[in-house]
Amino acid sequence: MTNPEPPEPPEPLERPEPPERRDWYERSGVRSGPHRTVTGPLDPATRFFPPRLVPYWSHPLVAALPDRRRHELLARHLYQYLTFTAHFETRVVNRATERIADGRAGLALPAAVRLDACRIYCDEGYHALAGLDVVEQVAAATGIPPLPYAFDPFLRQLDGIGSELLAGEPVLAQLLQVVVAETLVPAALEEVPGDRAVLPVVRDVVRDHARDEGHHHAYFSRFFEQLWSDLPAPLKGRVARCLPGLIGAVLAPDLRPVGAALTVAGLGPDSVRQVIAESYRTRRREGALRATARHTVRLFRNTGVLEEPCAAAAFAAAELLTGGPDRPRPPARDGR
Repeated sequence: MTNPEPPEPPEPLERPEPPERRDWYERSGVRSGPHRTVTGPLDPATRFFPPRLVPYWSHPLVAALPDRRRHELLARHLYQYLTFTAHFETRVVNRATERIADGRAGLALPAAVRLDACRIYCDEGYHALAGLDVVEQVAAATGIPPLPYAFDPFLRQLDGIGSELLAGEPVLAQLLQVVVAETLVPAALEEVPGDRAVLPVVRDVVRDHARDEGHHHAYFSRFFEQLWSDLPAPLKGRVARCLPGLIGAVLAPDLRPVGAALTVAGLGPDSVRQVIAESYRTRRREGALRATARHTVRLFRNTGVLEEPCAAAAFAAAELLTGGPDRPRPPARDGR
């Protein structure tokens, strides 16, 4: 499938003082952001997360639960979102970002570009801290405890994509993971900050995250352009066929904590399986995946990834392509 629009020319990774380098010490959340805290007593009807972003929220079996159980479910969905994000930032994004910063990415990168990666490493660690801090604050304010969470099964599944499709290239697979992760635009980063019904501390910490991620997106878009241009031709084909699987794996919901939260809310095993099956496997969810990945797919179009043999078919099979050109969203801003 070809792009009807002419591809944008690659932008060199090294350029005179890009904005994310020039003002990092003034604008980065870890450098200038306030400590986000829960203020005052929480109203019993406090909304911890937008219900429209909770796939199972409107399922009849969940809608029939007592209000108190639904209140706890929304709090635990917030915990899951923030805890998963903390693990992902430190164990996936920073795993690759540290390689770039330390000069172990297999690319000849200028020192300034590696310093940018080190700044991003600091940002991501701070995002993890801020999210886990909010989990502890909300749990203390509400008396709703977080459930135990294990990230290892998700990480094994994600790493398994690279092990299968890029056998013998573990570092490259990790670099592609971070490119995919940092160019996606999850709905929560776009919608939570502007939802005034959501607890203010949650809106604030997600807004802080979204602001930094806009700069990370620009950095890793340029990074991929150089990475792609440096790949030998035979490896480009393997990478092109691997990327749809990586997008799908990064965006795949971690259903284990969902099942645990539904169980604690009072649903039996059969009901939990029914809710998950009917809430997470729909055409609507596939459309949401395409929307979240459209910037990433556009990046790959413009760098020539989809021109590799079988690449477009692989992206189409993963439900990542639509019938028309990918249209960019407006530039990121505080309310994204």
